[in-house]
Amino acid sequence: MSESRPDPDRPNTDRKDPEAVLRRLEWTVVRRLDGYLQGDYRTLFRGFGLDLADLREYQTHDDVRHIDWNVTARLQVPYVRQYNEDREITAWFLLDMSPSMDFGSEAMTKRQILTDFTATLARVLTRHGNRVGALLYGGNVDTVIPAGTGRRHVLHIVNEMVRRPELSASPPTDLSELLRAALNIVHSRSFVFLVSDFVSSPGWDGPLNMLSQRHEILAVRPFDPLEVELPPLGLFVMQDSETGEQVFVDTADRGFRKRFAQAAEQREILVRDGLTRAGVDTLEISTQEDLVDSILRFTDLRKRRFRGKANVPVPKSA
Repeated sequence: MSESRPDPDRPNTDRKDPEAVLRRLEWTVVRRLDGYLQGDYRTLFRGFGLDLADLREYQTHDDVRHIDWNVTARLQVPYVRQYNEDREITAWFLLDMSPSMDFGSEAMTKRQILTDFTATLARVLTRHGNRVGALLYGGNVDTVIPAGTGRRHVLHIVNEMVRRPELSASPPTDLSELLRAALNIVHSRSFVFLVSDFVSSPGWDGPLNMLSQRHEILAVRPFDPLEVELPPLGLFVMQDSETGEQVFVDTADRGFRKRFAQAAEQREILVRDGLTRAGVDTLEISTQEDLVDSILRFTDLRKRRFRGKANVPVPKSA
């Protein structure tokens, strides 16, 4: 078992103790990440802690990532944006705490991934003097934690996550409510982590697209392999985590397993299409995956994205 994953033999009360949760993550995850990143964490959040100051013609020493392509196309001369750098990073965590997040086929649930990922990234950021805030959704946005810094502030966020009771059923999840709340609350340009399994009513892609126009967004999608493909386990009771409805199913039936996989694939296509239209990067984390490996995959994603932008050819002036 990976050291960054909770020990299933550990008393469950430890998972409800915010200090124990944060201390475990600091020891097993944050320290490892500091070693891997070696102070390079700021490059992962480049591109949002900046305020536009002016536009001027492109010069040979300029960073091509700062080219304003709209102005360039209009004037037929490459122009770059000049920024005043905001040295303080602000990150917001939009947390889906709906019932479907409580699912997990083994020791780890999707909700525990949400907790560990949020606590880890919040602690990495605040250790460097940056600010983090959180919005918690469970049928509605019932908890807003303003952006702050320091370990005590992260502990407050962790406390709100781990002490929150599991919901056996609730109104159908509607992520658009969480995203609209973020539009009204998060005003200054920030890095936004949207942590959700995207089991939701349709219509969330519109507010997400609006939010992505203002902020840099990473969608973090916890998932369990059993949500994608069922093994032939025979008869058992399947429960809808959102409504609580139960039904007997026969997983030994190949036809049923095929229909289940097709339905899961269709849901996946709809979610990925919505995220792609909004221009949002996505990090998927399995309940059977090491958290450090997942976060390092996020760092690789960011670095490749910046390298790709840096390789965009500069148009010739007319």
